Formats: sequence, C-alpha cells, structure tokens
Amino acid sequence: MTFGGQNAEAYFSQDGRRLIFQSTRDGRQCDQIYTMDLEGNDVRMVSTGTGVTTCSFFFPDGRRFIFSSTHLAGPDCPPRPDMSRGYAWGLHPTYHIFAADPDRGTLVQLTREGEYNAEGALSPDGTKIVFTSHRNDDLDLYLMHSDGGSARRLTDEYGYDGGPFFSWDGRSIVYRAFHPRTEAERREYAANLAQHVFRPTWLELFVMNADGTGKRQVTDLRAASFAPFMHPNGRQIIFASNLHDQTGRSFALYLMNVDGTGQERVTFEGSFSSFPMFSSDGRQLVFVSSRGSLREKDPRAPREFNVFLAEWVP
Repeated sequence: MTFGGQNAEAYFSQDGRRLIFQSTRDGRQCDQIYTMDLEGNDVRMVSTGTGVTTCSFFFPDGRRFIFSSTHLAGPDCPPRPDMSRGYAWGLHPTYHIFAADPDRGTLVQLTREGEYNAEGALSPDGTKIVFTSHRNDDLDLYLMHSDGGSARRLTDEYGYDGGPFFSWDGRSIVYRAFHPRTEAERREYAANLAQHVFRPTWLELFVMNADGTGKRQVTDLRAASFAPFMHPNGRQIIFASNLHDQTGRSFALYLMNVDGTGQERVTFEGSFSSFPMFSSDGRQLVFVSSRGSLREKDPRAPREFNVFLAEWVP
C-alpha cells in the first residue's frame, strides 16, 4: 500500500473503502495524518502539517476523524526519545485529541485537561471515544463523548493502560497494560513517566466491557504484546508481540481466542509487524511491517515501515 519511509497505524473506515494512517512522507521530520484508498492511491494529508500527530481514527461517516496532535504548542517536531536502551515512545505532554472534517475545513479540540491525550479510538456508533491520558500522576484509560464532553476514568491500577480499541459490536474494549510487579519496576516506570517517556519492557493484554466493568487479563506472556484488535466475530484477538524473540527486538502478529487461549503466530516475514486491524466484515486485515525493506538486509539503511493489506481467510 505504501512504498518507503515510515508509515504506521493504518485503520479502516467503517465501510472498508479507505484507510487513515500516519506517515513521515513528503520529506517531513515527524508524522502527519493521511488518508488513501485501498489501492494505495488518492493519498491526502488531512492534518495541519505542523507539530507531530498520531492515533487517527474515522467516524462512521468515513469523512470525519479524530487524531492527536501537538500543533497548538508550536510547529516544530518534539524531541524523539532515546532509543539506545531499547524501544520507547514519547509521552508528549502537549498531545491533545482533535476532531477534523477536511471537507468542511473544521478542526475542534476535544481534550483540554491532563497531558498526553492520545491513543484514541471511536466506538462503532461514533458516540464515544476511549483514549489514554496522563492525569492523576498515572497513564489511564478514559471514556468521553465524541464531542469531548463527560470524560470519565476507566482504569485505576498503577501503571500504563493504553492502545484501546472497541470491538466492532461496540460491547467490549481491548487494550494493553503495564502494571509494575516489583518495586524496581515501579521506580523505573515513575522515573520514565517524569521524563515523558514509556519503555515497554513487557505489556499484557486485557479486555473489559465498554463501560469499564468486567476487566480481565487475557495474556501472561511476560513479553511486549500490544496493538490488540478484536475480530468482528467477537471470539478472536489479533495482536503484535515479541514473545518469539529472546532479544525482544523482533515483532510478529499473533492470533488468539478472546480468553487468551489458542495462541497462533500469523506473520513470519520482516523483523517488525504490528498495528493490525480487521475490516468491519472481517474479510481484510491491514497492518504495518518492515518486510521487504533495505534495513532487513543492511542494518545501516534507514528504518522503513509500510502499510500492507491482506485477505483474511479463517
């Protein structure tokens, strides 16, 4: 679908006709939001072109979308986290969630409280947004109306809760979490949080009801498992994990039952495959991978992540 550069977090419109994703294409130093059709054509930048953006998601109408951006804090890209100690992502405190309608030229700020308002996803009916926010000295999941009103906290266990997605029937939320198990892990998490960085040494996957009740942990792999998404049948979850790699640097896609049983590896090519999403009819899978990139053969080559589309055959 894409060829070269860094492209990530590609998600279907509800009718399955378009994708929204983030990319550093066009010579940009940090991600902006783009849309394209399923042939990889009609590519349009739909964010402001300033700051850094992430975590875009379509409303049911396929026209409007939400995304997180730092553009209100200035046009420049925020500093990138130090990767020398392993993979990390920046918890930029100036991230806020916006709703945009490019056809009408509207852009509305939805969050104003807290820091790092990101990792947002819409409910299938378009009425709710689940997202991660740094409030109350921790990173938790929150639920708000799609106009930004009535935000309430869904998780309260100390540690990181993030990457939430609604199931296609709107009844469940699947997400990733790191809840420190030792005092050393608590100290490291707190120190990184103070520096606006998260280093996922391990992440487990959870499912809860859409109202925040009935939380249940569905993996205990002691690996960095993330980007979970539920199949429309409601019985399976696809996710990315490094559980197969002792170095922790290689990620593949896995499928499991919604209760965590029956884990099965899905991808084998490339050192990184992640951000999977099923179309609403369950017939297609979009994901991001490093497969076929020059860096797979030459570690000195620039990092490259592209969007791939596959037919899903149960």
